[in-house]
Formats: sequence, C-alpha cells, structure tokens
Amino acid sequence: MPDLDRRTALTATGLATLGLALPGRAAPIAPLSLDARKPGLPLKSGHLHMGNGTGPHGALGITNLYLTRDDRPWLPVMGEFHFTRFPNQYWEEELLKMKAAGVTIVASYILWNHVELAPDRIDWTGDRDIRRFVTLCQKHGLLFFLRPGPWGHAEARFGGIPDWIVAGTRPRSNDPAYMAQVDRFWRSLHDQVKGLFWKDGGPIVGMQVENEYNLDGEGQGRAHIAALKALAQKIGYDVPLYTVTGWDQTLYPRGEVVPVHGGYPDEPWSAKTTALPPKENYLFRFDSRVSGDLGAQTRNNRRGDADSDMADTPFLGAEYGGGVPVMYRRRPLLEPADVAAAVTTQVGSGVNLLGYYMFHGGANPLAQGRTLEETQRSGGYNDCPIIGYDFQAPLGQYGEVNPVNAALRPLHYFLGQYGEPLAPMAVHAPTALPADKNDLKTLRWAVRSKGDSGFLFVNNHVRQYATPAFPGTRFTVQLPGGEVTLPSRPVTIAPGASFFWPINMDMDGVTLSWATAQPVTRIEDKDGPIHILAATLPGAVELAFPTGTRLSAPIRTEEGRVIAQVPPSPDRLLTITSPEGHRIRLLLLDPASAQNLWVGDIRGQRRLVLTSADTMFTPEGLVLRQRGKARFDWRILPGPAASATVKGPASTTIAFTQTREAGEAPPIIIGGPAKAAMQPLPEAHKAAAAFTFTLPADAVQQGDAFLEIDWRGDIGRLFDGADMLDDAYWDGRVWRIGLKRFANRLGKPWTLTILPLRADAPIYLDDKARAKLPKGDQVASLLTLRLVPELEHRA
Repeated sequence: MPDLDRRTALTATGLATLGLALPGRAAPIAPLSLDARKPGLPLKSGHLHMGNGTGPHGALGITNLYLTRDDRPWLPVMGEFHFTRFPNQYWEEELLKMKAAGVTIVASYILWNHVELAPDRIDWTGDRDIRRFVTLCQKHGLLFFLRPGPWGHAEARFGGIPDWIVAGTRPRSNDPAYMAQVDRFWRSLHDQVKGLFWKDGGPIVGMQVENEYNLDGEGQGRAHIAALKALAQKIGYDVPLYTVTGWDQTLYPRGEVVPVHGGYPDEPWSAKTTALPPKENYLFRFDSRVSGDLGAQTRNNRRGDADSDMADTPFLGAEYGGGVPVMYRRRPLLEPADVAAAVTTQVGSGVNLLGYYMFHGGANPLAQGRTLEETQRSGGYNDCPIIGYDFQAPLGQYGEVNPVNAALRPLHYFLGQYGEPLAPMAVHAPTALPADKNDLKTLRWAVRSKGDSGFLFVNNHVRQYATPAFPGTRFTVQLPGGEVTLPSRPVTIAPGASFFWPINMDMDGVTLSWATAQPVTRIEDKDGPIHILAATLPGAVELAFPTGTRLSAPIRTEEGRVIAQVPPSPDRLLTITSPEGHRIRLLLLDPASAQNLWVGDIRGQRRLVLTSADTMFTPEGLVLRQRGKARFDWRILPGPAASATVKGPASTTIAFTQTREAGEAPPIIIGGPAKAAMQPLPEAHKAAAAFTFTLPADAVQQGDAFLEIDWRGDIGRLFDGADMLDDAYWDGRVWRIGLKRFANRLGKPWTLTILPLRADAPIYLDDKARAKLPKGDQVASLLTLRLVPELEHRA
C-alpha cells in the first residue's frame, strides 16, 4: 500500500476530536480492502495423541484449530509464575492478583535445581511445596500447567538441571544415566501432584516436555522428546495436553506433542549494544507462527517442525513476553504499549491460547551457599542477577501491580467472555501488506472471521520506532454475505494505536454491525445483559446496527444501517433493542477508564470495578491496595462512586551514610558464549561504593511497604550483614523492594553497595536511561532512599 495522502489530514477541530475526517474537503482515499470469504481450514479432531481430557469438572480437548472445553471452543489466558521464586506465605494473594487480571491458567517451571539441593535429596517443603501451590490454584478456580523440564532454561543455572547431573551424565539426550535421573525427579514430582490432574478433578490440564529443544544428534532430536513423553506417561502424568516449545528450529514427534509459541518485544539475550530493528511481533502473521530469536541456548540450522504442523495443530502461545528480563549486557525498558500491542497483534494473527512468560516476577533462591542464576561463566549465554527476577512483568518481583497489567486486562477480559466465538475464526490478510517488519508506512491490520462475523485488528505501534498517522482511513471487508465498509466516515489511526473492532457481533440477539470501540466483557444483572466496550479513538464512539434497531441515543439512518455517535462515559448505559425485540445495554468506557477496570466476583456476583487501586477479589469481598495514597476511590459499575480514607504511615525519606567511596571499576571483559560484555568477577565488587541505613522496625503496617532506591551505577546489592537480600543491574528505573518478606530484619542497619558503571561499558541502555547518567569516567551514586507504605482498604 502506498503511503497515505496527507491531504486528508483533519482541519476541523470538532471532527478531529471525534477522530473523524471532514467529508467533502479533500479527495477521498479508497478504503483499505480485505477478502474474508475463504472459510479457512476444515475442523478435525482425534488426530493428536493427548491424555485423558475427561474429569469431574468436564471435558477438555484439542482440535487442529482450537482448544475445547465441554466440546465448545475455548481460548484461555495463561500466565507464568514460578512458585519457587516467591515466598510461600504470600502465594495465595498473588494467585488472586493473577485471577483479577484475567488469567485462567497458571503455568510454572518446576526447576530441578530449585528442589534438589544436594544429590538424591529432593525437598518439597516451604517455597518448594508444589502440592500446596497447585491446591491453592484449584481453591480459587485457576487451572495449572506443569512445566517440569527437565531442562527449563528460565535464566537458571544449567537450565535448572543440578550440577552433579550435568557433570555425570549426557543431559538432554536418551543417555541411560540421564534418563534414570529424570525418572527419579519426575517420579518424586508425581508423588507430590498425584490426584491433582484434570481427570481426578484437579486443576492440572497440561504438561510441557523439555524446552527450546532443537538438538539433533545421537539419542537427541525427536527421539528424545518421544522418550520423555513415554516416560511421563509411564510414571502417570496423564493430562489433556502435552506440549513442546515451537520456536528456534525445535524438533519433536508430530502428533505426540503440540507446539506452543512466543515472542518478546526486545531481546535482552542479544549481543548488540544498540537498539534492535523493529520486532516481527508487531506484524500480523499469515504463513508462520514462529517468531525470531527467543533466546534458546542451542542452535540448529535446519527447519524446525512447527511451521510444517500448522494444518494439524492450533496456534497456541506459552511465551509471549509479559515483560523482558534485564541482563548484564542488555537492559531494555518496556512501555506498557510495547507488550499490549505485541500480544494484541498475535491474537489478531490467530493465537488461541494467550500464554505469557513471565506474568509474575520473582527472586532466585540461594541453595546452601550456591547461586542458581544463569551466567556466562557457568556456560550459559547470559549473565543475570543473582537474586532479582523481576522481568518487568505485569506482577513484579514483590507482587507489585505494574502499569503493563492495566494495559493487558481489557484484552484478557475480552478473551474470557468472547473467546468462544473468536477461537474458530480464521485469519485473513489485507490486499496490501507491509513489505517486511521494517515497513512502517503501510498500515498493519488483519481480520479474524467466521461467516459474516469477525473482528478487525489494527496495530500501529512498534517499540522504539515512530509510526505515522494514517488519516482518511476506512476498511472494506468482503464477507460471505456481502461487503462491509467501516466506519461510516474516514478516521485517523494515530501513531502508537493498537486495537480491534467488532464486525456483525452477536450480543445476546442484538447484532452490532461495527463499533469504533473494542469489546471488553459482559455482565448481567436483574435487568439483563450489559456489554462493555472501550473507545479506541478520541471523542465519540461510532456504533452501527441493522435498520430497525432502536437506541436510547440520537441516530441517523445510512445505507441500511442505524448509526449513532455516542461519547464514552461510565455514567451512562445505552439501551439497544433489536428489530426482533432482544434488549441489551451497552457501557462505553473511555480508554483511561478501561485501564482502571477490574472484573471479578464479589460475594458470588460478577461485577465491574473502576479504580486506580490494585484490586483483588477475595471470598470475603473486595480488597484495594495502593502505594503511598491514603484516599481510595472506586466505583462498582453500574453504580455510584465511592471513596474512603484510611489511616496509615506516610511516605518518608530515609537517611543514609556513605561508608565507603567507590574505587575504579575494572574494564569489562568481552567473551563468553555470546562474545559480548561479561558480568564483572566477584572480586570486582571491592570497588563498589557502600551506604548504610536503617529502616523502622514497624515499616510494614498494612499490605506491604516498599523501599525505593534512586541510584546510578552498574550493579547494586542490598545486604543485611553478610546476607544478600536482593540485587539489580541499573537500567534507569527506581529500584523498588517489597519489605514484608524481610519484616524480621527491619530495625537494624542494612548496606547497599553500588559497583561503578564505567562510561565505556559496552552494554545496552535505552536512551531514556542513558540520559540520566552524569558525565565522567564512571558513576556510583545513591540519590535518595524512600519508604513508601502500601495501604489497604476492604470494600
């Protein structure tokens, strides 16, 4: 598609506010076109060799197009949360946070070296109590996906395989010595989760075999994956889904396991010290499901198996980046839109299981004086912090609700409510496609449809790259029943926009021909159903219905349709009645309100909550938390606003004393498997500056309290005496540390060390981070320490 004619730029302030082009002032631009008449692949089932999908809670299954639940299309949201990387006393509230964010399935690696701390001594107690974790998922209506490796990566030492097994066997192969050790580990794990499989009435619905597996030698390749699956079944892992990761030239026995896919907004594992080219995750996919480099530790030059399996397997995701880790040589910072645009684009490309890695950050455990993080010096491709595993995830290392959470929730709620009609919809490409991932001048869009109903997806956001506005835009979609052109007047697609619109959507018997708003969810009260949509353009939302539809809003009739322009507002319910007498109500939210929306059960009834506070839906009622603000504002929709002010401590500045000046940091070594910057050796930290401070013993009074560290340097480490509590690579952010897990350590001096960051360090930092660095040969400074309480209100 040629670059759009800028003569159509808006000139009338009012219509510009509405996102509508002024008719009659410029030569019209032909609508962008797409043919969605082709029905897509025929449905088939029974050809994939999965486990028992029938249990007391119904039947789970798989076809070549989508997952099923009780023989109906099913499109869940899956989020990764590593239970061994979080204190077990807080698991339950973290799972409630995930559920409130719209997650359906919790996935977790069971990292072997996190539970086997010494040879032949597997420990399932405390933070390793997998049975308790899975049981908590079940208690709160969450399903669970088991990822027991045996090699998992997860930025763990040796991919999670214990040192003595790496040293004494041939890992990731059918070597009898290795397989005997896997048998022992998996049997021990099975003893813990026995009775919790779906067939037994439990929440375990799937098992991933290995991870990022592309090795192809003696006793490897497809034969190894087949052997691992056979071993799992022999032990008793009988699950509805057996999966493998499908990227980076993966190899697997087709029909025995199903590939899952992923993609990240950046590549912290890259050796490049500059911004990366546009990522392909911001392009709609029409002929491949496999993203580029996802950071596999091994390489294979042959074609992987996943793209050849597209006709027989649904497009399932497991590792769409809810964030990215900060690694030593590369420290990218993501904006919420970087993640939201990428995953919305993949859903528009046909993803029928939206799986995130990570959805919840965590902290690496320390094992009897050994550290368990991935490092180049231990043979890994990356250098990672010893403890910190925040991942910039929707829920952070300490359970904090990060801004990306709000950007993703509306999509999750949509999939939870409308995933059933979406899952069978085929993906259709427009007539004009971008030349490649670097083409920013061609609007990126696609349609998923079945019959005459569908959703039109648009993405005009690419991380770190300015995209143009596309004024004068309309879309013409050829459907089996005829042509639809929407909206009724040309609109401007703004730089950075990413959204989807409904086409001929059935809303409880009312047909919504189209809307310039994104469907979010549906609730029901004594007066019937309420459908919630979020505006995607500035100003009024355009709604179109078949002639004869009645609205409680001004309308015009045009080309056989009733059209209304309705300003979004949480204060107004719009009543719609179809020609056949079906009645619904619509609630149109502005974009800001949509990102403050939470959906969950309050005392047995599904409700909408509008609040900027972090929200959990507990069996006892609504729990609101926020950092540093005593006044809580919320609204249960439809209904009036409410507020409350709670008593609690205020945010305070913490005094500190510098106890050691920084020495000269040694030059950074280039080397390792990546042939890139390597993390300094431990003795380099003798050059670190040191600062001491004491936090109040009663700093944690309600939900939590956070220590916020504004610093500059290379590596920061926080100590209580000789015990390291946390560490981080400086990336431009304020370092935020939750204190409730350290409550018994408060009230005594802590030490923060900062290794200087050299000006010539060959590492990548985003421009906004580099802008914070002072001039000079190196920097190791502590600017401020703040104690910020987390306050709580129960409504």
